[in-house]
Amino acid sequence: MDTGALTVAQVMSRTLVAVDLEESPLLAWEIMRRAGVHHLPVLDRHGCLRGILTREDLTAHWSGGPIEQSHVQVRALLADRRRPHTTPDTPLATAVAAMLDAGVDAIGVIGEDHRLAGMMTATDVLRAVAGRVTEHREPPELMTGMFHLVPVLPSRVPAGRGGDPVP
Repeated sequence: MDTGALTVAQVMSRTLVAVDLEESPLLAWEIMRRAGVHHLPVLDRHGCLRGILTREDLTAHWSGGPIEQSHVQVRALLADRRRPHTTPDTPLATAVAAMLDAGVDAIGVIGEDHRLAGMMTATDVLRAVAGRVTEHREPPELMTGMFHLVPVLPSRVPAGRGGDPVP
């Protein structure tokens, strides 16, 4: 297969999970873990892409335990970061060059309505180079976190009380 003729639309991932700007890193981590993904698009309340979180981003900014992480918003992890994006009709080589220039291994794909239409990762590019591009006829599917995680920690038990929790 001639990868020079491919566009981003032919290569990008179309089924995505995403997180809202105001969600916690704790929820972002749990969504990534349950979905088995390494990249998580971050959207504002209008559905516009504001960045892409990686597992490395989350671990690099992790401090404290679940309680501390539940009070932080993922928007803080995106501050001062380059947010490259592309469009579905962009040639594959052009989008890959943008990824390399930005030092990222995933790039958001923005549709005509200025909303997230997909995401192209290094794995998607490798799949294309290996000739494993499949024809996509279905529209992109985006799933956002439909729940909130609230950490539940055990109550403190004072010494000598035998399990009666502290009020």
